Amino acid sequence: MKQPLINYTKILRSKNAGPLYITFDLIFDTKENYEKVKSLLTKEMVAKAYDMDIKLIDFIFYDVVNSLKITFPRKNISGSLADDDIYGCQQHMPLAKILIGD
Repeated sequence: MKQPLINYTKILRSKNAGPLYITFDLIFDTKENYEKVKSLLTKEMVAKAYDMDIKLIDFIFYDVVNSLKITFPRKNISGSLADDDIYGCQQHMPLAKILIGD
Protein backbone atom coordinates (compact mmCIF):
# COMPACT_ATOMS: atom_id res chain seq x y z
CA MET A 1 0.00 0.00 0.00
CA LYS A 2 1.35 3.41 -0.94
CA GLN A 3 1.95 6.00 1.75
CA PRO A 4 3.21 9.59 1.73
CA LEU A 5 6.99 9.83 1.86
CA ILE A 6 6.81 11.72 5.16
CA ASN A 7 5.43 8.56 6.83
CA TYR A 8 8.78 6.82 6.24
CA THR A 9 10.99 9.59 7.62
CA LYS A 10 11.92 10.73 11.08
CA ILE A 11 12.90 14.17 9.75
CA LEU A 12 12.00 15.71 6.39
CA ARG A 13 13.00 19.35 6.01
CA SER A 14 13.98 21.89 3.42
CA LYS A 15 16.47 24.74 3.61
CA ASN A 16 18.66 26.93 1.46
CA ALA A 17 21.89 25.60 0.07
CA GLY A 18 23.14 29.10 -0.69
CA PRO A 19 20.94 31.68 -2.42
CA LEU A 20 20.58 29.67 -5.65
CA TYR A 21 19.77 26.15 -4.43
CA ILE A 22 17.33 24.41 -2.14
CA THR A 23 18.14 21.21 -0.32
CA PHE A 24 16.02 18.61 1.43
CA ASP A 25 17.17 16.40 4.28
CA LEU A 26 15.42 13.06 4.70
CA ILE A 27 16.50 11.26 7.84
CA PHE A 28 15.15 7.80 8.63
CA ASP A 29 14.98 6.08 12.00
CA THR A 30 15.17 2.59 10.51
CA LYS A 31 17.41 1.03 7.87
CA GLU A 32 14.31 -0.68 6.45
CA ASN A 33 12.50 2.61 5.75
CA TYR A 34 15.66 4.15 4.33
CA GLU A 35 16.27 1.25 1.95
CA LYS A 36 12.63 1.18 0.85
CA VAL A 37 12.64 4.88 -0.02
CA LYS A 38 16.09 4.61 -1.59
CA SER A 39 14.85 1.87 -3.91
CA LEU A 40 11.49 3.46 -4.82
CA LEU A 41 11.93 7.24 -4.82
CA THR A 42 13.08 8.52 -8.20
CA LYS A 43 14.28 11.80 -9.59
CA GLU A 44 11.28 11.64 -11.93
CA MET A 45 8.92 11.70 -8.93
CA VAL A 46 10.68 14.72 -7.44
CA ALA A 47 10.80 16.50 -10.79
CA LYS A 48 7.06 16.05 -11.20
CA ALA A 49 6.31 17.26 -7.65
CA TYR A 50 8.30 20.47 -8.22
CA ASP A 51 7.72 20.96 -11.96
CA MET A 52 11.47 20.76 -12.45
CA ASP A 53 13.78 19.40 -15.15
CA ILE A 54 15.01 15.99 -13.97
CA LYS A 55 18.59 16.85 -15.02
CA LEU A 56 18.73 19.54 -12.30
CA ILE A 57 17.98 17.19 -9.39
CA ASP A 58 20.75 15.58 -7.31
CA PHE A 59 20.33 12.72 -4.84
CA ILE A 60 23.07 12.14 -2.29
CA PHE A 61 22.76 8.97 -0.22
CA TYR A 62 24.36 8.62 3.21
CA ASP A 63 24.02 4.90 3.89
CA VAL A 64 25.97 5.01 7.16
CA VAL A 65 23.38 7.29 8.78
CA ASN A 66 20.24 6.29 6.83
CA SER A 67 19.87 9.71 5.23
CA LEU A 68 19.20 11.21 1.83
CA LYS A 69 19.85 14.73 0.61
CA ILE A 70 18.04 16.08 -2.45
CA THR A 71 19.22 19.34 -4.01
CA PHE A 72 18.11 21.41 -6.99
CA PRO A 73 18.15 25.06 -8.12
CA ARG A 74 15.62 27.43 -6.57
CA LYS A 75 13.05 28.84 -8.99
CA ASN A 76 13.68 32.29 -7.50
CA ILE A 77 16.91 33.52 -5.95
CA SER A 78 16.64 33.72 -2.17
CA GLY A 79 15.73 37.26 -1.16
CA SER A 80 14.68 38.36 -4.65
CA LEU A 81 11.39 40.18 -5.15
CA ALA A 82 9.83 37.00 -6.57
CA ASP A 83 10.97 34.84 -3.63
CA ASP A 84 8.25 33.77 -1.19
CA ASP A 85 10.44 31.79 1.24
CA ILE A 86 13.78 33.49 1.90
CA TYR A 87 15.15 30.65 4.06
CA GLY A 88 13.80 27.80 1.94
CA CYS A 89 12.29 26.16 5.02
CA GLN A 90 8.74 25.87 3.68
CA GLN A 91 9.40 23.95 0.48
CA HIS A 92 9.18 20.36 1.74
CA MET A 93 5.45 19.61 1.45
CA PRO A 94 5.35 18.57 -2.24
CA LEU A 95 8.16 16.11 -1.43
CA ALA A 96 6.45 14.93 1.76
CA LYS A 97 3.29 14.06 -0.18
CA ILE A 98 4.96 11.86 -2.82
CA LEU A 99 3.44 8.38 -2.54
CA ILE A 100 5.88 5.55 -1.87
CA GLY A 101 5.11 1.84 -1.81
CA ASP A 102 4.33 -1.25 -3.83
